[in-house]
Amino acid sequence: MTTGTPHRRTGLALVSAAIALICVGALTMLVRDRWHPPEIKSAEQARRSTTGQVARAAGARVMPTDPSLAVEPKPEGPKRAQPANPF
Repeated sequence: MTTGTPHRRTGLALVSAAIALICVGALTMLVRDRWHPPEIKSAEQARRSTTGQVARAAGARVMPTDPSLAVEPKPEGPKRAQPANPF
C-alpha cells in the first residue's frame, strides 16, 4: 500500500502552503480598514464632499448634531445595582 513518492508529497505540500499564503493575504486585505480609526468629518466638511452632494441629490440636508445637554435626565426604571423584583 503506497501513498505516493516523497517528491509528489512535497509538491502537494508546497502547493497547499502557497494556497494558504494567498488566502491569508486576501483576508488581510479584507480587514485592513479595521486597523485605522474612522475618519470623522464636521458637518461643514461633509457638505462640501461627496456626502453632501449625495444628500442634496436625495433632497436631504447635512446638519451638525445637537449638542448634548449639560444635565442628562435620569433613566427610568431600577438602578443597575438594584434588582427589578426583590421578592
